[in-house]
Amino acid sequence: MQVSKWASRFIGAAIIQGAIATLITLYIVIGQIFFLRPEPSRVIAFGSAGMWFTMGYVTYLIVGVMGVAVTALFYHYIESVLSKPYTGIADKLAWAHLILMNVGVLGAAGLMMLGGYLGGAAMLPPEVGGRGWNPGQVHTNIFYGIPLGYPLWITIFIVLLALGVVLGGLGYIIRWRSK
Repeated sequence: MQVSKWASRFIGAAIIQGAIATLITLYIVIGQIFFLRPEPSRVIAFGSAGMWFTMGYVTYLIVGVMGVAVTALFYHYIESVLSKPYTGIADKLAWAHLILMNVGVLGAAGLMMLGGYLGGAAMLPPEVGGRGWNPGQVHTNIFYGIPLGYPLWITIFIVLLALGVVLGGLGYIIRWRSK
């Protein structure tokens, strides 16, 4: 059985995404103990804007690490099991899939985590290191406090991710149906 070059590339990307997830987790855990104030556990427990942080983290683990790894199985099946290596336009679509999916998930999930932590932290009472802000203040000063706002940038990255998946799917169909 031949080795799938695209499965290998997606497994490599999943390993890199897993390493990034490990670094993020270590930063959160070590920061919780030593330097992040207010602590991430308070932001998560408070909910509200902090849910963006939670959803970003979970999304990154599911899509960025596991989703990328599972995608390798599709490429393995087509290239190794069906013996249809990627060439021509299908090869270009696979590159778009790899790049856009990985950049998209990292960008979207990263911004969700950052915005969620900053917003959730700002909503906590000052006694625990927050600012005591209400949701309106958080949306005005944090979620829309960067050029174009977090929601638009997150949307752009999600569209990139989805475009990568769609282009990869088109490549699957092209190779699967080829003779």
